[in-house]
Formats: sequence, C-alpha cells, structure tokens
Amino acid sequence: MDSVLRAAAMYMALMVLFKIAGRRSLAELTTFDFVLLMIIGEATQQALLGDDFSMTNALMVIVTLIAIDVGFSLLKQRSSWVSRLIDGGPTVVVENGRILEARLRHARLVEADIMEAARSSQGIEALEQIKFAIIERNGKISVIANDKT
Repeated sequence: MDSVLRAAAMYMALMVLFKIAGRRSLAELTTFDFVLLMIIGEATQQALLGDDFSMTNALMVIVTLIAIDVGFSLLKQRSSWVSRLIDGGPTVVVENGRILEARLRHARLVEADIMEAARSSQGIEALEQIKFAIIERNGKISVIANDKT
C-alpha cells in the first residue's frame, strides 16, 4: 500500500511541477531539457520503488500511475474546467504582426522561437506577415499568416 500512496503522491507532484515549468512539445526539447528529464526519471524511480525492487512492487506502481492517468483523462472528458486546469489552453503571443510581450514572457519564449516556427510551418520571413502565433496546449507553436502577402 505504501507504494501506491507514493506513486499517487509522485504523480501529483510531477504534474504540478511540470505545470509550473510550462509547456513544451517533445520536438522542441533542448539537450538540457532532455538530460533534465532523464535525471527526473531516475529520481522518480528511486522515490517510487524505495528499497523494494520486487516485480510485485514495480507492477503496483505502474498500475497505480496508469490508473491515475486514465482517471484524469476521463475527468478531462467530462469537465472542461478540469481539462483547462490540467492541460491549460492555447495562448496567443502574436496578433496582427505585433508581439504580445507579457504573454511571450509568461511562456518563457523569445521572438526567435516564434520566427523559427513561422519559417518552418509557413515560410514566413517577417513578423509583420504573421496574423496570429499561438502556443497550443501541447506546447507547439501554430502560426497563421496574414491574408496580405
């Protein structure tokens, strides 16, 4: 039972910490982010299993984590409030060629991140060509070009 409680507590703690850390898609992870995730994974494994490395304990931890994840996905389906709380919502960071500085700062992004997404997805070369740039719930940056070329 101790493992189940530790798994539930660790799941909640990691969810809160990653919510605070902000959104980023896996495609946009830097080398530092990747190394940090590996270290977090190792620390989490040690916290979840403690001194009991038995198959039974590991299986209980895995089942607990999956059950919590499935439970949250069902809650998100039933409640838009829970979905917004857990996953957040899209954030507009550029509107009609103008950067919304406060939102960009809050997302911990810089103009270069927006322009990289604009070039790769739309072939846009200048900020003025962007109608909207939106940070999606998954951390991906969507860019909508101006109708004027």
